[in-house]
Amino acid sequence: MVKLTMIARVTDGLPLAEGLDDGRDLKDAEFYKQQVKALFKNLSRGHYEASRMSVETGPYVFHYIIEGRVCYLTMCDRAYPKKLAFQYLEELRNEFERVNGSQIETAARPYAFIKFDTFIQKTKKLYQDTHTQRNIAKLNDELYEVHQIMTRNVQEVLGVGEQLDQVSQMSSRLSSESRIYADKARDLNRQALIRKWAPVAIVFGVVFVLFWIKNKLW
Repeated sequence: MVKLTMIARVTDGLPLAEGLDDGRDLKDAEFYKQQVKALFKNLSRGHYEASRMSVETGPYVFHYIIEGRVCYLTMCDRAYPKKLAFQYLEELRNEFERVNGSQIETAARPYAFIKFDTFIQKTKKLYQDTHTQRNIAKLNDELYEVHQIMTRNVQEVLGVGEQLDQVSQMSSRLSSESRIYADKARDLNRQALIRKWAPVAIVFGVVFVLFWIKNKLW
């Protein structure tokens, strides 16, 4: 069964719409929603390998498609047919693009298209029962295949993003530390020059003062 449905803008991870009734009968629904938000965050940073992917998480699977600037994601039971999950997402994509396509880029607040929930709920009901004649026909549709869609583990997918973030942070830290070391090196060189030439300068200064006094007295 379809458990969760969320739509977000890929460029910044901004949630645009979701199924409002989703997760009410789902244990740990908030935990899985947080995973979805983490996935959207990774996608907004360019941490994805394909525009269509399945991501396993516990007893469920996240399926998502990315079209243009938008990611359409649903979470289903592991036993739910992958083909139906992606056809469900395709129907959402077609309607969302048709109705809201011109406003996606300018949306400035989360869930700006929350009214799309009506279409999500209506479409989800059509896909809940895999044994209906309609869904059996979709499963037998040879024109829509999902064998090439990659399946990954959620820890692996989120871990990639975390590792890249750590590398970026480490690089920034090393760059900052390099600047600090460079400043310290310049200070040490300056101090070494002062220690080297200060006695000479003092001697010349003393000689100059004595010469000046001699000229004044004579």
